[in-house]
Amino acid sequence: MAFILPDHPFDPDQQSGNAIGIASALGWHDSGLHQHQRHQLLFAQAGCMSIEMANQLCLLPPSRAAWLPAGTPHRVLMRGVVAYRSLYFTPQPALPASVQVIAVNPLLREVIERMAFWSWDKPEEEQCRMLALFMEELAQAPRESWQLPLPTDPRLTAWLQEITQGDTLPDRLNRLAERVGASDKTIGRIFMRDTGMSYQAWRQQWRLLRAMELLAEAVPNSRVAAALEFSSDSAFISFFKQHMGQTPMQYLNCGERSTRPG
Repeated sequence: MAFILPDHPFDPDQQSGNAIGIASALGWHDSGLHQHQRHQLLFAQAGCMSIEMANQLCLLPPSRAAWLPAGTPHRVLMRGVVAYRSLYFTPQPALPASVQVIAVNPLLREVIERMAFWSWDKPEEEQCRMLALFMEELAQAPRESWQLPLPTDPRLTAWLQEITQGDTLPDRLNRLAERVGASDKTIGRIFMRDTGMSYQAWRQQWRLLRAMELLAEAVPNSRVAAALEFSSDSAFISFFKQHMGQTPMQYLNCGERSTRPG
């Protein structure tokens, strides 16, 4: 059986076969930092996941999947009910060797669903056609970037833990400078050096990713706007449209269409 209960131990590296799939329904979940000897594809039918990797945070909203190559240290955080799917593959040259976030179309969604529920002892000859279709769709899927690089300066460690592990909105530049005992210019240099972004641009990207996460949890625009300190609902909608090219409602409707069975 490929459906895993939240408290059920599972180690894909102890399984045989070229492709292993699991499915689960998780509420709040913290996987802890770990890695696999197999490649992994993470996908949520519903709900939102965030993935912490070396010096970066990756958001995984519905209709997106993350590809994590074997040996990639990562930590998966989930809030709300997540229809979780995970596929594990024996490394081979035909599979991607870098971390990627991909858009999941209806066909790829159904392939993932089928593979997540197939028996772990399914004969490899019966897997071949589905695996071939999966690899074809994976190769053609659009790549996206919902990743936020994280600063590595030790002066920011405590502050960074607060905002990555909770719902704390990153401070404005002057308040962050006061907190860590550094000047605005020093904070700016740290972020440019460690993330390639100004602090203001980094904070805006954080707000955007957090907005996407809250919207995936069905939080109303008004509450998202308040949580992220926008002056009004319309200011939040304008910000979201400027960065995403669509309003929050259009974004959610697009996600629902892309995850609806074809």
